[in-house]
Amino acid sequence: MSMTLFLILCLNGLQYGMLLFLIAAGLTLVFGVMGFINLAHGVQYMVGAYLVFAFAGLTGSFGLAVILSLVSALIIGLLLEYLVFRHLYARSHLDQVLATFGIIIFLNELAKVLFGPGTLSIAPPEFLSGSIQLTETLRYPVYRLVTIAAGLAVAVGLFVIVSYTRIGMLIRAGATTPDMVSALGVDIKRLFMIVFGVGAMLAGFAGVIAAPIFAIEPGMGDNILIVAFVVIIIGGIGSIGGAFVAALLVGLIDTLGRSLATTLLSLVFDPSFANQVGPALASMLIYILMAGILVVRPKGLLPAKGVA
Repeated sequence: MSMTLFLILCLNGLQYGMLLFLIAAGLTLVFGVMGFINLAHGVQYMVGAYLVFAFAGLTGSFGLAVILSLVSALIIGLLLEYLVFRHLYARSHLDQVLATFGIIIFLNELAKVLFGPGTLSIAPPEFLSGSIQLTETLRYPVYRLVTIAAGLAVAVGLFVIVSYTRIGMLIRAGATTPDMVSALGVDIKRLFMIVFGVGAMLAGFAGVIAAPIFAIEPGMGDNILIVAFVVIIIGGIGSIGGAFVAALLVGLIDTLGRSLATTLLSLVFDPSFANQVGPALASMLIYILMAGILVVRPKGLLPAKGVA
């Protein structure tokens, strides 16, 4: 494998990791702070992609479509929290799983009704449609570099908010001792609503920036939700830093593994055997990584303090 191809794979893995972080950050906040299993978090990623497609068609401006999509994703998340999810906080995890799975089915079917069952696509904005020369032999799309930068900016912003602001202090306190926070006069329901809304908006933002890269289709959030759960388990439930580190690990290992597994196996085994086993092994790598980390650190790499 050439060095140029290796660098491209690393950048693609980093970009995929940033998308996973945007989804996993909201998911780990909701799960860590509220103890709520939200299987519908992945479908909010799909909603973000469809929203930016719709608004870009209506306004003709990708930048305006991004802003409108984020606001709409926040509103949709808050509505779901108010109408459905807040009635499930005190219920069992089984009830939460069944209810949120029903929302997945409903929104996937609604997407088919509104946009059709086929795949859709949207072009990146013209000023981000080119590529930049990184090395003598490597040109990389500007838009993919922007997605990496956007993920890093969100990671820094979340870290600062959670670690150094009053709302972050309340979120951390609500994750460990919600009864005490409520007794001190804090509206814990409003706090949970804010956390849920931010999580929904982050998932929607991931869908927005992923729309020009991946196909927009019903059910596009289902598979990535499974990987997002792997990320928060590896990183530690409730931990933004853990989600960031784990997302980068999963993104790089998944991307490099799918390209290198067959090549590495062919160095040891027969090429026909390597071609058969390589793709299957590549799809298992992130789960093998999760199992190995949980053996050594059952709470994840960087678990949030006090979160059960």
